[in-house]
Amino acid sequence: METKLIDHLFRYHSGKMVSVLTRIFGLSYLEIIEDAVQDTFIKASLSWRAKQPDNPEAWLTQAAKNRVLDIFRKLKTEQKHLPNINQGTNTIAINELFLDNEIEDAQLRMIFTACHPNLDSRDRISFALKTVSGFSIKEIASALLAKEDTIKKRLVRARKSIQQSKLKFKIPQGKALPQRLESVMEVLYLIFNEGFHSNKKDTLIRKELCGEAIRLTQMLLKNELTRTPEVYALCALMCFHSARLDTKTNTENELLDLKNQDRSLWFFPLIELGNAMMTKAVDTDEFSCYHYEAAIAAEHLRATRFENTNWDKILYWYQCLNTLQPMPTNLLTMAVVCLQSKNYSMAKRYLDQLKPDYFEQRSYLYFATLSDYYHAKNKIEKAIEQINYALHAVTNTLEKEYLQKKKSKLLALKKP
Repeated sequence: METKLIDHLFRYHSGKMVSVLTRIFGLSYLEIIEDAVQDTFIKASLSWRAKQPDNPEAWLTQAAKNRVLDIFRKLKTEQKHLPNINQGTNTIAINELFLDNEIEDAQLRMIFTACHPNLDSRDRISFALKTVSGFSIKEIASALLAKEDTIKKRLVRARKSIQQSKLKFKIPQGKALPQRLESVMEVLYLIFNEGFHSNKKDTLIRKELCGEAIRLTQMLLKNELTRTPEVYALCALMCFHSARLDTKTNTENELLDLKNQDRSLWFFPLIELGNAMMTKAVDTDEFSCYHYEAAIAAEHLRATRFENTNWDKILYWYQCLNTLQPMPTNLLTMAVVCLQSKNYSMAKRYLDQLKPDYFEQRSYLYFATLSDYYHAKNKIEKAIEQINYALHAVTNTLEKEYLQKKKSKLLALKKP
């Protein structure tokens, strides 16, 4: 139980602790601060075996602050570089930085620091996942479809760039804000997607990551500088997707596609929140990719039955999205939509523009869609061939089982 509690606290509070301590001690000590927070959780895992503190988060925060000071004392730099936080007005000022609104401000500063243009775009995402949301290197590698050694190098580069550029720990203003905000939204959406459709072998859904992404997005909406139509659209999109989380698997932990999900179990308070966010999002003349993706998600939610889905409208939104942001995943999904509306020739045109290499670790999605196309055209042998490719490429256990069931149905159709 203690291990689960500590894992939970690390996911939800390490980013807060790193952000606040960085605001106190400065970005130049970021690596020491991250190590201190890590040490604090190791210490907690040992000391809490006997007795859990009444206020675990307060315990962790104080312990992390003490640990940083211990390290600084050993480095003999405290007098030159640190305020005396143990007495007088400095104590009051430091403690105020741990109030909820100040913690949020510190986290926003950290998010925007991580997304600074001086950092390589790939390094920004890795660094934000590490510092803001407490991802492990292994989790970041999974989310970004990269090797762990690659992520380690990106984190080292990010810290080096921060040191060399002498970045300020603040939220940008003026012309610098929109570009940085775009990078921030990209990171938050990545966090959400790793929760909504995890790359982990034995886990398909990780609700805590979806919740964390929504929390950070709502944090952007609380700040007048970052409260934009695009952020409202992103929040709406996350709410719409999250409303379906509990129906993606059944009681036997089997994967359910949209057609077989129990729509009565969709979480309507989240749908209502998403609708409210979307109302504010469309108060603009220009739509972002998040606007179109939210419109697509809303269209699925609007259908009371799978058979009532307005596939023509969904295809239109995807075409708008792909015009704005051309991506292989958009073309693949457009092919899927065409298969649903039985427009097989158009589906094949989209599929012919794609290669499995475009999807890296998720190439199985391409093969599975191609299998569905051949199934629809009654070319069962080719459908089986493609589903076999998909089964070879997939790593997630639930998805493998789902594809295996599709193969079984195809084999049953195979002529003797």
